[in-house]
Amino acid sequence: MCDVNARRIAHIDMDAFFASCELSQYPELRGLPVVVGGRASDTPQLNADGSHVFSRLRDYVGRGVLTTATYEARALGLHSAMPTMRAAKLAPDAILLPVNFNLYRRYSRLFKEAIRSVSPLMQDIGIDEVYVDITTLEEDSLAIAQKLKTAVFEATSLTCSVGIAPNKLLAKLCSDIQKPDGITIISMQDLPTRIWPMPARKINGIGPKASAKLESLGISTIGEIATLHEAWLTQHFGQSYGKWLYRVSRGQDDRPVVTESEPVSMSRETTFERNLHAVRDKQALGATFTHLCERVADDLQRKGYVCRKIGLKLRFDDFTTVTRDLTLPKAVADAQAIRRAAGKCLKRIDLDRSIRLLGVKASGLERPDAPPSKQSAQYTFNFD
Repeated sequence: MCDVNARRIAHIDMDAFFASCELSQYPELRGLPVVVGGRASDTPQLNADGSHVFSRLRDYVGRGVLTTATYEARALGLHSAMPTMRAAKLAPDAILLPVNFNLYRRYSRLFKEAIRSVSPLMQDIGIDEVYVDITTLEEDSLAIAQKLKTAVFEATSLTCSVGIAPNKLLAKLCSDIQKPDGITIISMQDLPTRIWPMPARKINGIGPKASAKLESLGISTIGEIATLHEAWLTQHFGQSYGKWLYRVSRGQDDRPVVTESEPVSMSRETTFERNLHAVRDKQALGATFTHLCERVADDLQRKGYVCRKIGLKLRFDDFTTVTRDLTLPKAVADAQAIRRAAGKCLKRIDLDRSIRLLGVKASGLERPDAPPSKQSAQYTFNFD
């Protein structure tokens, strides 16, 4: 068994990726509050003198959500998955750009090719982030981090943040410490000073509800979780989640960097800041639902897959989780088809309780040029 403490794992996260891609096309917007999430009608108009006329949030009318925001927009309280109409109230003069997934996929490909030029041991985990196992590289961690950043910038003219640590859990936490354009390197000995003071919610997997429960018990930081006995955590959070909290609060994570694997599914989900009701919050739910379907479609297209099954996941305010799925007569990868199928799944769920989590999943993956499989359709409240 390998010594996981001897490993060096890097997490590379592009800085405000979608927004940064857009700024590469419209450099005159650098330093301004800009959000991405508009429609085709929000495409900048080109004047005769070469300047552009941009849409503003104050003119937006609809049910969309923001895909991303520049750091200047984030300083005004805007963030991804925020309803665009709500964002318009907070920052009416912010620039609004339409989503351009073709542009983002192109930059994502360049970014990952640059990372592989430094180390081929890369795990693709999203359009704008990867893990890299750099254990066997000869240079010290700082030199490798600088090499990764330089390779990405030369390929894309965009910046990224790099975290290097003994495992994936800590590397991901590190990459967020000095954003944007930062480098953070830690060892297990740095846990008390660098990781334990961080808010518990920084750990991927501690959502708003778990964070609120921890705070109700007087626990707000990762370090405070680490002082607790495993038995106490399992008593309050259940066997599985309690044991997981015990491990991650101590920086324990032995997951390998997986470089070659065929995915069995792709999914996107979100936990709401507050529980939403299917009737009272129909607009916000509908916008988020569509946004999740778009992200799943982008994941499929970016990785070169189509899917034959769409699944829906809801977690209600009492923490019960319900899933439904639909097998399709023809493999798809476009957002509208995924949205229609997920909507059919939704009609099979009783929506009499408030919703805390919503997720969309694509499975039955295959390559577009694969022989067609013999599967029949199973027809299994739309947020429209």
